[in-house]
Amino acid sequence: MIEKYDPEAGSRVLTGPMLWIVYSGLIGFSVFQLYTAIFGVFAAQIQRSIHLGFGLCLIFLLFPARKKMRGLKSSHRFLSLPWYDVLLSIGGVIVGLYWPLNINELVMRVGRINDLDFIIGLLAVLLVLEAARRVVGMPITVIAAISLGYAHFGPYMPGFLEHRGISIERIIRTMFYSTDGILGTPIAVSATYIFLFLLFGSFLVKTGVGQYFNDLSMVIAGRAAGGPAKVAVFSSALQGTVSGSSVANVVTSGAFTIPMMKKLGYKKEFAGAVEAASSTGGQLMPPIMGAAAFLMVEFIGGISYWDIAKAAAVPAVLYFAGIWIMTHFEAKRLGLRGLTKEEMPNRKEVLKKAYLLLPIAFLVYLLMTGMTVTRSALWSIVLAIAVGAFNKETRMGVKDFLDALADGARTALGVVSATAAAGIIVGVVTLTGLGLKLANGMIDMAGGMLLPTLFFTMIAALVLGMGSPTTANYIITSTIAAPALILLQVPDLSAHMFVFYFGIIADITPPVALAAFAASGISGGEPIRTGIESTKLAIAAFIIPYMFVLSPELLGIDATWRETAWILLTALTGMIAIGASMIGFWLRRMHWAERIAAAGAGLLLMYPEGYSDAAGMVVFILLLAIQYMSVKKDKARPDASKTMRS
Repeated sequence: MIEKYDPEAGSRVLTGPMLWIVYSGLIGFSVFQLYTAIFGVFAAQIQRSIHLGFGLCLIFLLFPARKKMRGLKSSHRFLSLPWYDVLLSIGGVIVGLYWPLNINELVMRVGRINDLDFIIGLLAVLLVLEAARRVVGMPITVIAAISLGYAHFGPYMPGFLEHRGISIERIIRTMFYSTDGILGTPIAVSATYIFLFLLFGSFLVKTGVGQYFNDLSMVIAGRAAGGPAKVAVFSSALQGTVSGSSVANVVTSGAFTIPMMKKLGYKKEFAGAVEAASSTGGQLMPPIMGAAAFLMVEFIGGISYWDIAKAAAVPAVLYFAGIWIMTHFEAKRLGLRGLTKEEMPNRKEVLKKAYLLLPIAFLVYLLMTGMTVTRSALWSIVLAIAVGAFNKETRMGVKDFLDALADGARTALGVVSATAAAGIIVGVVTLTGLGLKLANGMIDMAGGMLLPTLFFTMIAALVLGMGSPTTANYIITSTIAAPALILLQVPDLSAHMFVFYFGIIADITPPVALAAFAASGISGGEPIRTGIESTKLAIAAFIIPYMFVLSPELLGIDATWRETAWILLTALTGMIAIGASMIGFWLRRMHWAERIAAAGAGLLLMYPEGYSDAAGMVVFILLLAIQYMSVKKDKARPDASKTMRS
């Protein structure tokens, strides 16, 4: 299921000698990253090119050129792969070693490249594009290829996109022989922070934390009305703290939550939508945020990782609260029950394993104390191994340890290819000033007004984010769409979070809603209708970004903890009103006028401003009173009729 909807999961099933070659290569990749994390990274070009070389070499051995070959077993012969994949893999090794073997000569030439340099640089560009196509999919590959064409054919571009054009030699020089292209900031973050956190996630999986998330969610929410839907919300929020893929989240937790939701009476499309919306929201959940948090630190500058994690916390809580509220109202509307005691896991046994959450809590604590991201990740990996040793079932032997190293590196391959391809896009933007041109064009189209610019930026982020994994998604949207908001004096953090949110929820926004499509594959529902339901459930994600641009206090920018607490309280109240409006049920079914009034009250409450909060609260209380009195009156009616009959 994951392979069908997530390109990063569609690898070959290797056997025989090739299996052990690739397995050893994956372990070697992790060992290299751990060594440099412990003893210090090499010079930028060496660290990043070796990281790239490992990635390219392994990608061409693991990922076939065509989709129909994915999941197929290789033969037991030594060279069981197509000859061209072996050659491409060797090409990846050459590209990865070229900088380490020639660094003195390349530095001495100071920007001038010879014929061999040009050939290796061209090979690097072509291999990166092909690796991205195989692992990440076509969207980012097409954008990167178009970017290269735009750089060279600038004189032929229309209107404000025109520029004088850049020679192929200079393009190659920038792409591979500077830190503005393939070896730029995106892959720098991949080669340091991101890899370690993916490795941390791999070790956590070995401790059984994934299953524990599901069990803990059932203990907390399973007995409530419509319990399985709330389990899906809670479980996906927890899975999102360590996962980097919406589709993987859907398949992992949806495999058991979606059938349970259907069994209790939720429609197929709604059951799939709950899981898709929740799993996609996992990418918005600190501390990992699909690895985008680390990129945000580098792109914004002058801000710490912990600042970004704190800023993302309130919007993430509101997002999941919105889905929780709507699933609750839907359960009440349909009269659905929770899970029975027999269907629940043993509460005492689940709570006994709460120690499995220690590595995540420890990671957050270390980051709060100001420890570097690298050191925090390393110590958290150590604690994950120690925590696994508490239980005989999860205690890691040598084989488990090596498997965790290999799994972490395997997961990182998608990030390597995505960040390398994104480096091409960033390099072209730097060379041509494309980002500023697009920003000015978008502002002109919006007449210089903020709200229309926000709308156009939202559409751009949704389109650019379709079909792209989280890391590539954020790099593209922050490079192409965010500059327009920054030009209008929107705080950098608000602008980047705005495009990040809309890039992520492209995974549940039709027509290319990969997470919704994956959920429909499990639920048996119609994919587009599942996507539409997902979009309704994730309505908070379409509102919150506008709110934290118009009022950055929602992200904690220039706000005290009291102000942040009040903002959270009023926004949660607003989400109750909006959720009731979307579902059409609160304490009872709502009339169309009540739904409109509830939506208006919710928007007023979510906007962090004194007068709007007061007005929204008045309408909220009035609606709640009307609902309560109506329900009380309905309950009294049968009693009255009984009295009359007697």
